[in-house]
Amino acid sequence: MRIGLFANELGVPLNDVVAEVGQAAEAGFAGAWMGQRPGWDALTTLAVAGRTAPGIELGTAIVPTYPRHPLALAAQALTVQAATGNRLTLGLGVSHRPIIEGQLGLPFDRPLRHLREYLSALAPLLRGESVAYEGETLKAAGAVQAPGAEPPSVLISALGPAMLRLAGELTDGTVTVWTGPAVLDAHIVPTITKAAAAAGRPDPRVVTCTFVGVTADPDGRRGWVAENFGHAATLPSYRAIMERGNAAGPADTVIVGDEATVEREIARLAEAGATDLVAMPLPGGPPGEVRHTTEFLAALARA
Repeated sequence: MRIGLFANELGVPLNDVVAEVGQAAEAGFAGAWMGQRPGWDALTTLAVAGRTAPGIELGTAIVPTYPRHPLALAAQALTVQAATGNRLTLGLGVSHRPIIEGQLGLPFDRPLRHLREYLSALAPLLRGESVAYEGETLKAAGAVQAPGAEPPSVLISALGPAMLRLAGELTDGTVTVWTGPAVLDAHIVPTITKAAAAAGRPDPRVVTCTFVGVTADPDGRRGWVAENFGHAATLPSYRAIMERGNAAGPADTVIVGDEATVEREIARLAEAGATDLVAMPLPGGPPGEVRHTTEFLAALARA
């Protein structure tokens, strides 16, 4: 299993985020990943950071689809490809109704249909082809000229059965969050793998994002997650996947403990079928804990 690092961009100067990606490359992580959150634009930041961080995969986990038309996203993704020597993995997702409708004022209508149509328009655009697509939820007509840029690998954030089947059918895999080994083994991996096989596609990537903390206070660190991320359990897609994994909340899905415990739990993810771990070193702990966690993860990534 490949181990990548999630770069924290919230409240951090852009140069520090760029430096973190470079440090991840130097440390031997397989990938550096960013989410599209209320901070720096993920794709733009990866384009900048990738110029000085050679060799490392650059991934988004994830960029929401509703705010960006396929023509606009194709242009941005191919620009990242050209800027970084074609190292982008484009993770996409529909996000959540409170964000799309509540914050952006866009209709969160028929997300499964929307994503199928979005991918149908986006895929040929990423290949440099002209499209004339008109579906029930979007229209796209035109092409993107990006000489030398190769189409990036595309993943989608898929947790439920229908989204997982779509991921297996039309993309290279899924990006998951709040998922432990039990739900990966029993639900996510078999569902997406079956769909990919039926579509004649290779075995999919299963990229699992999770908080990781090497700590002497696992209960306290879980308490921090519950306090700061407990609201995630109110979102329907997250609530459903936590229930599938018998998790009462986000705190039950994180990996915390001493080095032996952390290594064992990461191995369980690999045994359950995760192809990639995107580790988010757990913030908010005592001085030095994040650094120690990051160094320990880097050693595992190089092993």
